[in-house]
Amino acid sequence: MSAEHRRGVLFALACYGTWGLFPAFWKLVASVPPAEVLAHRVVWSLLAVSVMLTWTKRWDEVFILLASRRRLLVLAASTLCISVNWLVFIQVVGEGNVLEASMGYFLNPLVNVALGVIVLKERLRPLQWAAVALALAGVVQLAVATGTPPWAALTLAGTFGVYGLLRKRLPVAPLTGLAVETGLLFPLAVAYLVWRMAEGSPILGGTPALAAALVAGGPVTALPLLWFAAAASRLRYTTLGFFQYMAPTGHFLLAVLAYGESPSLPHLITFGCIWAAIGLYLADSWRQRPS
Repeated sequence: MSAEHRRGVLFALACYGTWGLFPAFWKLVASVPPAEVLAHRVVWSLLAVSVMLTWTKRWDEVFILLASRRRLLVLAASTLCISVNWLVFIQVVGEGNVLEASMGYFLNPLVNVALGVIVLKERLRPLQWAAVALALAGVVQLAVATGTPPWAALTLAGTFGVYGLLRKRLPVAPLTGLAVETGLLFPLAVAYLVWRMAEGSPILGGTPALAAALVAGGPVTALPLLWFAAAASRLRYTTLGFFQYMAPTGHFLLAVLAYGESPSLPHLITFGCIWAAIGLYLADSWRQRPS
């Protein structure tokens, strides 16, 4: 393994490991309304990204994006997807339903496959079809057993899947794209926070600990993207894909071991179907690797 490859692995571990611990971070601000947490995340993420872009001298990439109406429209759509994704994640973690968040991100790669077929007209191999069908069967089983589909998990998987598709159609660096997305949300976020303060909501959560956590949401959001970009530049994308399961695995372990969430039998069956589907998908990817 070359030195560059080792550095890529370390960056990937840092990135996906941090994302896997996200529930523990957002639990710190569970007493703050989710929409308010989202607004703070946007404001402080934009500040953190601005510092990073200045440090790396990459503001020209942002100006190039802003000069194109088509690119701005695509990024406006991706902004809508990521803001809904962030809000739902913050809400389910605050409500003590980390297992559903885990399920959403385990489903995400299979949603990406489905979007590739529907939107990009990609063709699936038999094992890939079997993986998608197995995951779908697990979700349908859960809906029948509990009387309602896992809406939060489906929303997380769907919004992040569409977000990834939009960013695939408009390839931009993660940090640059986040700068534009948070920039588009910034006026709404500030207006909402001003309104909340006018209504009597405490500034920055009302305590030093909450204030520190809300402000830290900026670098906590931006740094993993920087590490992702560093990993992506050093590793094959297929190799990087194997690391993506670290995040939902981290969510699952936190939910069960740290937060005492007990999955019901229907939930365990659904997770089993999803994990088997991921296994099929990875097996197919391994079979198709270049010799």
